[in-house]
Amino acid sequence: MAIWLTENPEANELLEREPLALLTGMLLDQQIQIEVAFAGPKKILDRMGSFDARTIAEYDQEKFVALCSTPPAIHRFPGSMAKRVQALCQALVEEYDGSAENVWTQGGPNGAEVLKRLKALPGFGEAKAKIFLALLGKQRSLKATGWQKASGDYAKKGVFLSVADITDQASLQNVRAHKKEMKAAAKAAKAQA
Repeated sequence: MAIWLTENPEANELLEREPLALLTGMLLDQQIQIEVAFAGPKKILDRMGSFDARTIAEYDQEKFVALCSTPPAIHRFPGSMAKRVQALCQALVEEYDGSAENVWTQGGPNGAEVLKRLKALPGFGEAKAKIFLALLGKQRSLKATGWQKASGDYAKKGVFLSVADITDQASLQNVRAHKKEMKAAAKAAKAQA
């Protein structure tokens, strides 16, 4: 199954072939539209000429922030997110030989270990790590045993809880509708408290 997380075929193709792009898109997926977050890696590639963890990790921070802030920016908070992208790439260089894919393949980890590794990455909390694990399992044929249990509800089939469930425009709208319902429920609960 081909990755479909943006309306840009070239950005989707980059997400498909480059694990670092997919991981970076997930990192950027907060407080902006999903398609904008996952288009961020393509913007970085276009501006740098490569999309490599070592290159990004070693890039001058001020220049990288400027590169990520140039309109159209990679995020609505391009400065802080540029620093997070660099921190992610630095962690990958230090811990995983610069390979994003090593996070979920090195040493043949089970689902719980992959989740632990993802949560240890800069910018990845519990929910984001579980969603990314589910994305790997549902759309990237992750071989780690127990990934479904480790990613919880995000692993369920036929639900539209997160980016792990997006395969086209219709599923994107379903995920958006679910998120809108969750925000409304949270707001109502807060009002009653």
